[in-house]
Amino acid sequence: MDNKPNNARARPTRRRFLATTAALGAVGFAGCNSSTDDDSTDGETDSDPPTQDTDEWVGSDSTDVETDHPYTSPRTTINLDETGGAVTLSTRACRHQLLGDNTSGGPWELPEVWAWETPDTDPSVPGPLLRVTEGTEMEITFDNSEHNRPHTFHVHGLAKAWEDDGVPSTTGVQVNPGEEYTYEITANQPGTHLYHCHLQTQTHLAMGMYGVLRVDPVDYEPPDKEFFMTLKEWDTRLSASQAGGDVSYSHRDRHPDAYTVNGRCAPYSFHLDDGYPMVVEEGDEVRMHFVNAGYRSHTMHTHNHTFTVVEKDSGTIPESAQHIEDIVNVAPAERKVIEFPADADPGVYATHCHRVDHAMNGETYPGGMLAGMAYESELDSEQFQKLLDQSGFEGSL
Repeated sequence: MDNKPNNARARPTRRRFLATTAALGAVGFAGCNSSTDDDSTDGETDSDPPTQDTDEWVGSDSTDVETDHPYTSPRTTINLDETGGAVTLSTRACRHQLLGDNTSGGPWELPEVWAWETPDTDPSVPGPLLRVTEGTEMEITFDNSEHNRPHTFHVHGLAKAWEDDGVPSTTGVQVNPGEEYTYEITANQPGTHLYHCHLQTQTHLAMGMYGVLRVDPVDYEPPDKEFFMTLKEWDTRLSASQAGGDVSYSHRDRHPDAYTVNGRCAPYSFHLDDGYPMVVEEGDEVRMHFVNAGYRSHTMHTHNHTFTVVEKDSGTIPESAQHIEDIVNVAPAERKVIEFPADADPGVYATHCHRVDHAMNGETYPGGMLAGMAYESELDSEQFQKLLDQSGFEGSL
């Protein structure tokens, strides 16, 4: 491609890079699950910190673990059609607010996450939404100059060259601190795709290294309103332990205690600046993209709006197989796209996981994996203002 990232540094060739990383040792397939961490930069060597008794741990305890990391910002969208398919991503250690300082029940934060960023966007969890048209040849450069651990970039649903698959235990390619690598991937399959780091996935994905890459078909007709919703459950002990907190954590003894939509728990998810409320007008054709970046299934329910599932992972569902639903199960790493008309009585409606304990913050209901869809005509209603107040939003509509 002619369009190279403006800040791209000289980098080793693929052959030289493969030879260098292969010398790191034969990590084998077990590398995806190994747990021998000496904080080195060689091989897949992240692991659990030392374990200690945590019977009294509650999720909000994570807020008491102090770091001097910067805070994440809300997710941004990058149109790769406008950059010739080129983007440079990096990872930075950050703090991440599940509930804001002024949010009801807040503040509640993760003292350390590993957030994606670009030279033009702030770090965020989830990472930036990458959007591109089918057929575009992408150059996704991972610049690992801002973090002290090796990482990779892996995307679901797209056919690619072997060394660009982003799985170090099979390709031998990982991006160590201070290095960069460009993944050359063609947007050859329309659909909504999950991307994430695939080195020590059980840790790196769980620390926030995930995002959405949307490939639009060449004849894509956008709906009136379109929303992307990443679903994620968190065991806050992992973040606290990685930040130096005196807490045990084991991936084999995982107990999620925070549930988010696009990185926020309700009612912070309703915040007009920091959250992701969905605003529609009567008669709009609405499309929602659900992407599960967690390790548990989530059953998403839309109040007072039935829908049809039109896409699953990388495929369009034939009309003959579509039917009216109001609950859709989204398994780990699965993507489902739903469509419906905004034809209900104008108001404010919940969209949430119907595993009801996932719609809680600790012992408080409602919260957690809960988002809201509001009709524009009702934004000045007393009820919507109450939701804004609970979210901590202090601006004007």
